[in-house]
Amino acid sequence: MMGNLADLVQALEAVAAAGTLAGQPDATFRALEAATRAAIGHRLFTVMRHDPAAGRNRRVFTSDPAAYPVSGHKPVDWAHPWAQRVLRQGEPWIGRSAADIAWAYPDHERIAAMGLASAMNLPVRWNGAVLGTVNLLHAEGHFAEESAVRGMLFAALAVPAMLAIDGP
Repeated sequence: MMGNLADLVQALEAVAAAGTLAGQPDATFRALEAATRAAIGHRLFTVMRHDPAAGRNRRVFTSDPAAYPVSGHKPVDWAHPWAQRVLRQGEPWIGRSAADIAWAYPDHERIAAMGLASAMNLPVRWNGAVLGTVNLLHAEGHFAEESAVRGMLFAALAVPAMLAIDGP
């Protein structure tokens, strides 16, 4: 993870500049993946588009399409505290262990099989609503509260790309 402010600003600038490129929203998501890898670190990066009316999420970008591809819709369990925190309140969530992943993710066995045991979900918010999430996964204990603070800066830069997706 990068330590100095100048490197962080440079990573944020790269994501912002990607928004001017053709090929949206993928151009922004690719820049976001590279910048968060440098600024925070991750071994898997995904972006989910949230559809609150239908109560579902759809993976629209992944850093590893072979192992964790873009796929169909996943239902949201609105009674789960994760959904309340991330999708309703718009607050980031950090899972620091395999047990945390199992608590939050129905596909936790697949994640564990990839050697991933920590996650950070960053809500992408616009106009008071959660449009989706930017998700970083890594080895156990990788993410800290500082990671979420940095991550939310990057998630804010995902708004135009998220809005460019045709519907939730």
